[in-house]
Amino acid sequence: MRLKPSLPSRTLAAAKSLRTTSTDAEIKLWYHPRAKRLGGLKFRRQHPIPPYIADFYCDELRLVIELDGSQHDEEIDSTRTRTLERQGLIVLRFWDNQVLQETEAVLEAILDFARGRTLSPTPLPQGEGL
Repeated sequence: MRLKPSLPSRTLAAAKSLRTTSTDAEIKLWYHPRAKRLGGLKFRRQHPIPPYIADFYCDELRLVIELDGSQHDEEIDSTRTRTLERQGLIVLRFWDNQVLQETEAVLEAILDFARGRTLSPTPLPQGEGL
């Protein structure tokens, strides 16, 4: 069991505020992973991962999903991704337009990643090991 330090109230307030001002792409995507509709996985939206707030997060996969619109800066996004990856997280990024116009392809990419993750050790082939 991982113990997580409590978050500053300002961070929690910012995350709550972001949930009420979601973009069209965030609203459209959130319908699918919400309530474990996407592969039975539990996702959270606008989830604080200091020093950032992730658009979507699945703790089971340690997966962050970020949606990038016109307001995003490639250099800032790259720094953000590296920081999250140093925390042992995987970051998948999609453009807002992809979510709005190719929703099924985005969902399939997320599910492909989830299916490719081994959540328990893979057994050795028969005859190998002890």
